[in-house]
Amino acid sequence: MLSTKVKWLRDIIAPEQVGELAASREIEVARVPSSSLCLLCKGGRMLCGKLRCPIVAKAQSLAKSSLQITSPHIQGSTPPGVFVGRIGYPKVCIGPMVPPYLGDTEILDTPEFWIGKGIQEIIDYRFALIRGKVRANVYDARGGGRLLDVLQELAMGKRPVDAEAVLTRVPNKVITLSGETQPFGPSAPLRSFMTSDVSVDRRVEGAFYDRDLKAADAIVELYNDDVLVTRIQRAFSMGMFGFQKRRKLVPTRWSITAVDSILSLELIDRIKQHNTIDEYRVYSFENLDNRFVAILMPERWSFEWIEAWFPGTTWNPDERISAPAMMGDWEPYRGRTTYPDVGGCYYSSRLAVAERLNQERRQASALVLREVHPGYILPVGVWNVRESIRQTMQQEPHKFDNFQAALGFAQTKLTIPLRKWIITSELLKRALFQKKITEFVA
Repeated sequence: MLSTKVKWLRDIIAPEQVGELAASREIEVARVPSSSLCLLCKGGRMLCGKLRCPIVAKAQSLAKSSLQITSPHIQGSTPPGVFVGRIGYPKVCIGPMVPPYLGDTEILDTPEFWIGKGIQEIIDYRFALIRGKVRANVYDARGGGRLLDVLQELAMGKRPVDAEAVLTRVPNKVITLSGETQPFGPSAPLRSFMTSDVSVDRRVEGAFYDRDLKAADAIVELYNDDVLVTRIQRAFSMGMFGFQKRRKLVPTRWSITAVDSILSLELIDRIKQHNTIDEYRVYSFENLDNRFVAILMPERWSFEWIEAWFPGTTWNPDERISAPAMMGDWEPYRGRTTYPDVGGCYYSSRLAVAERLNQERRQASALVLREVHPGYILPVGVWNVRESIRQTMQQEPHKFDNFQAALGFAQTKLTIPLRKWIITSELLKRALFQKKITEFVA
């Protein structure tokens, strides 16, 4: 006998598809991996075997700017901005990021301020930051050095700092794009670097000088003290937290994911101590031609993130394909132990959802869906997911007494048929096809 939920499914999708979906649940097909190699790689793993991602190369050609850089001598106000590369690890490139003009440049390196901005505006912000590069060993964070000391002090800055960078040549006008970090602008080897006095954030400075404080504890303490996540990531990347003998420089890309993961795990531990919500909730938000929908269910904590890239978008470039490329990952109550295939967006979205539940002192099972439409012409980093889901969770939710009604409403905010979401989602299959002990009791 089919359950009430399965009978309900027959009203919204073809009857023969109901059997297919139920069967997929029975054989424990958690999700159907995307056929798109680009979605799995996202320009970072080079799974296609090419030395350079052709999709990113094409996207770079779209990132044009009128900014003219004609001299290797750069004077400007750094946001403050620093970076740590990952190529050649453990010997990586580090350096400052300085625009060729003075003034209030904080917005250039603060993604928390970018919601509502267009893609071209964001590209212009990032293209204005010129990177000076010097090779360093990640273990240099334990002993310091002249440039590293300056960069670490810069990472503690709470407002823009006037700086002067002398490069070995005029920087290449190339913008670096990835799905993990915000775009990076022109770069060149650094000859010398000087700054005016830095007004440091005493909260970050305190964590830096506490050599007996674990890095994870420092991250959580700063977050609890209302330091922006971006600033925590910046300091963590410069190897400024943790026991002195264990400090290391952390590539910027990795530091973003690490901080999102550490903070979300801390918040999840807190919300597990609270009662579940009393109803089904649906939140929605749109930004940069991305549609975000979050469904909260009155159950113990679990989490799933699914993203769908439409044909013609960065990681699904073949416009001849009619179907979107979909991929997701999930975790049960006890969490996960492996890195999600979907990448750093998983942790940034998990952090945003956990923040909201922690604010309410409630617990829930969360399913977060993202549709990426062709207007999203360039990848701008996981900050887009974190800040967009933060905005999503601040919207007034639509509340429902049952899952069917909540799912039906969520479908009105999306363009992909419900069947495809069910095939990809572990939480949807569990909710629709897995009986609960309460049903037998009833």
